[in-house]
Amino acid sequence: MVANLGKAEPPAARRGTRRRRRRESALVWWALFAAFGVAAWMLHSWRVALLGLVAWCLYQFVLVPTFCRVMTRQGYSCTERARGRLFACKQSHQRVKTDALWRMVGLRNPRGRKAREEHGDTGVVVFSPAVRGRLAPADRTLIMLAAVGTIVSLVGTVYGLG
Repeated sequence: MVANLGKAEPPAARRGTRRRRRRESALVWWALFAAFGVAAWMLHSWRVALLGLVAWCLYQFVLVPTFCRVMTRQGYSCTERARGRLFACKQSHQRVKTDALWRMVGLRNPRGRKAREEHGDTGVVVFSPAVRGRLAPADRTLIMLAAVGTIVSLVGTVYGLG
């Protein structure tokens, strides 16, 4: 007896997987930032340039399509998609990333709990949260640049109001 005659069954690797939505191109965002720069140049307005800087900082913090990059317990970097450099793919990775962001500025997470991460089978910690939460150098640099840009934007706004 032959079941499913004439009906192609999907390969085993594709069964049960979700199809991901295609992301927008980064070129669209960079075209927007270039438009802010050209508008600031043509209008000779530092306020428009400041608005472009705020848009770029917002993009880096919460809108840039990126990967989670939190190390798994086995030591591999998580390749799930995330939106924004401050965010991770799921809640457990977000806790690790939040702790890493607090450590980046030299503070401890005020809402942090004592992390007890154990390997499910052996009860042995394979990689501690401090090791797992290390930010990639590129992410660390861009987060710091966006933070500086945000401070410059705030100072410029206060200066512009006066």
